Amino acid sequence: MKRLYVFSIKSFVGPFVVTLCISMFMLIMQFFWKYIDDLMGKGISATVILELLFYVSASLIPLALPLAMLLSSIMTIGNLAENNELTALKSAGLSLYRILRPLTLFVFLICLGTFYFANYVIPVANLKWRSLIYDIQETKISTILTPGKYNDQLDGFTIKIDKGTDSHFTGVTIHDHTDKNIVKTIRAESGEVFKSQDGSSLFFNLKNGMAFEELSNSPMQDSQSSTFHPSRRSSFSDATYKIDISGFQMNKTDEDLFKNKHEMFNVFQLNEAIDSIQKQTTQILFNFNQSLKTNHPYFLSQGKVELVDTNTSEVLPSTSKEIILLSEIPKSDLIVAQNSAISKIRTLKENLDGQKVFIESIENELDRYLIEFNRKFSLTITILVLFFIGAPLGAIVKKGGFGAPVVIAALLFMIYFVLISVGESLATQGVLSPFLGMWMATFILTPFAFLLMRSAANDSKLFNSEFWKSIFKRKKQIQVEK
Repeated sequence: MKRLYVFSIKSFVGPFVVTLCISMFMLIMQFFWKYIDDLMGKGISATVILELLFYVSASLIPLALPLAMLLSSIMTIGNLAENNELTALKSAGLSLYRILRPLTLFVFLICLGTFYFANYVIPVANLKWRSLIYDIQETKISTILTPGKYNDQLDGFTIKIDKGTDSHFTGVTIHDHTDKNIVKTIRAESGEVFKSQDGSSLFFNLKNGMAFEELSNSPMQDSQSSTFHPSRRSSFSDATYKIDISGFQMNKTDEDLFKNKHEMFNVFQLNEAIDSIQKQTTQILFNFNQSLKTNHPYFLSQGKVELVDTNTSEVLPSTSKEIILLSEIPKSDLIVAQNSAISKIRTLKENLDGQKVFIESIENELDRYLIEFNRKFSLTITILVLFFIGAPLGAIVKKGGFGAPVVIAALLFMIYFVLISVGESLATQGVLSPFLGMWMATFILTPFAFLLMRSAANDSKLFNSEFWKSIFKRKKQIQVEK
C-alpha cells in the first residue's frame, strides 16, 4: 500500500508542477499585455523587471492554482485509466476512493498551504508590486525629456532639451499650442523639472530665458497685410512654467495608503477592520438619530430627549408642555410657521440624502472587506472541489497527456472563472451578500463533484458511450415498429 501512495503522488506531482508553470506563464503574459505601455521604453534594469515579476507571480497564484489542480488531476487519473492501471487496481479490490486517498491527503496539504500563502504572502506581494508598478509609471515623465529630440507626448506642448540628466537640463525649449490663436515659445539656458505633490502638474523652473508670443490670426488682417501678426517678447532671469499632466498618469496612491486597502490585509486584519467599520456605522447612525430628535419639537415637548449644555455638560430642563390650540394662532403666524416647517423639511431631506449616500459608501467599503475575507477561505475549498471534479473525469474519459484533458480542463475552468467573476460582481453591487457571492462557485460545483465521484466509483453507465448508443438504437427500433 505504501508503494501505491508513493506511485500516486509521483504521478500527480509532475503534471501539477508543469501545469502550474504553464498557467503562471499565461497569466504573466496577460499582465505584461496590460502594462506593456508602462514597461516599454523606460530603460528599466533587468533586476527591477525580475523583482516585479516575482511579486506579480505571487499574487497570480490564486488564479493559477485552480487551473493547475483541475488539469493535473484529469491528466493523472486519465493516464492511469488509459494504461489500464486504474482497472488493475480496481481488480485488486481497491475502490476509487481508496486509490485517491493519498492524492486527497496531498491535495489537502496543498490547500492548507494555499490558505497560509494567501493570508500572509499575497497581501505583501500585492503591496510590493502595486507600489513598484506605480514607481515605474512615475518614471514616464522623465523619459519624455530626451536630450536633442522634440517630444509631443504632452497634449498641446512640444518640448526639447539640449543636454541634461534626471531633472536638471540645459537648453530648454517649450512650444505651447494649447491656445490655437497664440503661438507661444519659451527658451531658457537651463532648467529644472519637478512634479506637484498630487502628481497632476509638471513644473519647469527656468533660468535666463526669453518668452515669445505671437497672434496667429490678427483682427487687423482684413485692412492691412495678411502677413501682419502682433507679437510680444519678454525676458526673465528666473521663471516657473506649469504644464497640466492630469491625464498623463494613473490615479495611484503611495505605498503608505496602499497598506489600508483590503487586498493588503490578512484575515485577522480584515476581521478587525470589519468590526471597526461596523462599530463606526452603528455610532454614526446613533448620533444622526439623536441629532434628529434634538431638533424635532415633538421629542423636545415630550421630554424624550435630554438637552445637554456643551460647556458645562449639565442636563438642561425640558421645554414647556403647555398645549396651544391651532385656532388660537394668528393666520400670519401660521404662514410663518408653515414656511419655516417647509424649510426645515427640505433641510432635513437634504441631510437624509447625504446621510444615505454616506452610509452606502461605508457599506460598500464593508462589502469589499467581507469579499476579501471570504475569498481567502473559498479559494482553499474550491481547489479541493476542483480536484474531486478532475479526478473522476480522468477516470471516465480515460485519456491522459495534453489532448482531451486540456480541452476539458479549459472548459471547466472557464465555467469556474465565470462563476467567481459573476459572484464577485454581484457581491460588489450589493445584489448578493459577500458570503454568497464569493462562495457561489463552490456551492454550484460541489454537487457536480459528488455526482462525478459516485459515478466514476460505481462505473456508472451514465458516462458510457455504449450506454447512450444502445439508448438511441432502442428508440430507432421502437419508431420503426410503430
